[in-house]
Amino acid sequence: MGIVLGAIADDFTGATDLANNLVRSGMRCVQVIGVPDSPLALENVDAVVVALKSRSCPVSQAVSESLAALEWLQEQGARQCFFKYCSTFDSTDEGNIGPVSDALLDRLGAAQTVMVPAFPINGRTVYQGHLFVGDRLLNDSGMQHHPLNPMRDADLVRVLSRQTPLTVGLAARGVLAEGAETTRRHLDALRAQKVSHVICDTIDERDLEVIAQAVVDLPLVTGGSGLGQALPEQYRRRGWLSEVAEAGRLAPSGGQALVLSGSCSRATLGQVDRFLAHHPGYALDPLSLAEGSSHLQQALDFARERLAGGGPVLIYASADPERVKAAQAALGTEHAGRLVEKALGHLATRLVDEGVGRLVVAGGETSGAVVSALGIRTLRIGEQIDPGVPWTQVPLEGDRPPLSLALKSGNFGGPEFFTRAFEVLP
Repeated sequence: MGIVLGAIADDFTGATDLANNLVRSGMRCVQVIGVPDSPLALENVDAVVVALKSRSCPVSQAVSESLAALEWLQEQGARQCFFKYCSTFDSTDEGNIGPVSDALLDRLGAAQTVMVPAFPINGRTVYQGHLFVGDRLLNDSGMQHHPLNPMRDADLVRVLSRQTPLTVGLAARGVLAEGAETTRRHLDALRAQKVSHVICDTIDERDLEVIAQAVVDLPLVTGGSGLGQALPEQYRRRGWLSEVAEAGRLAPSGGQALVLSGSCSRATLGQVDRFLAHHPGYALDPLSLAEGSSHLQQALDFARERLAGGGPVLIYASADPERVKAAQAALGTEHAGRLVEKALGHLATRLVDEGVGRLVVAGGETSGAVVSALGIRTLRIGEQIDPGVPWTQVPLEGDRPPLSLALKSGNFGGPEFFTRAFEVLP
């Protein structure tokens, strides 16, 4: 039937998060890294997610790359476009969510889109336009300390209005409670008032179903991956999507097991602590990395020795906010981040070449660096480990089995995620 959904994600783990929900809802999905520059074989594929690294880059670059992705997806015949960003709305007052959404609307000739960051099963909900993480407002959830995009305002109408000259409105919970037809009429009324961006309240899975039914015919939808789990049923009702058994089947896994973590989120810090209670780990220090190659070599030697003993092994730059701030103050925020990303990318390349076949990566920026270092261009999406995080696979050269790869957003996964990931891998 061809490509039904074409998605543009602003980071690599976010792309995998969305692809995971599409697979769980019965869509056969491929994730591509960057805009492909050569033809891809897309037989037996219902959805393609283009993973960009555009969340924190300059606005002009984010817009340009997103428009290039849109053009490529349109060439593949995608019926609907999905702009995927983080469920915590990671952005600055300049963007990039607003400017990219504006540019996509303009290119598609569309008058309106919805903004649905919520992912209730992972504790991300929106009420009266305010984003909650668990029972905390966004600005009191730990995201106010994010090293790149600190989120200090939970009012998404206000946040987005600072990023776009277009009018931002709200589809409140009371509207959604009346069902899809009422919600659709509400969107139509806002469109008549020239409201281009509509923040949607979402407190449970039912709200996602209502929104999906109301927006299935829009050229562009935007949000987190929660909406991705609700849209496929609407595509089936339209006759665009066939029933598929085991949409996420992957080949059997093999090779040594490694975890690379660069995220400093509360969830990942807890996962690091749990893993270290039972398995070996090595902490990367940006200040030591800046002094020369010896620190990185020590990390490589540590990993090799422990992997030879059976693994799994953790190499991590995850640290509490005070240590992160100290490194950023000494080295500069961008330089400190680049040092860590380059180091983890180097470790991934060397250790996969030496036999790692099962690799977990924590953090969006870290995942982007690792995937780029490995030269990965296409991922087949498999079954879920924890909500929002699936295993994926990529072919390796020669007769080697495929590399199994899990790209985890910093805030996702339960406390035992790093250990559980390898236990559920086929």
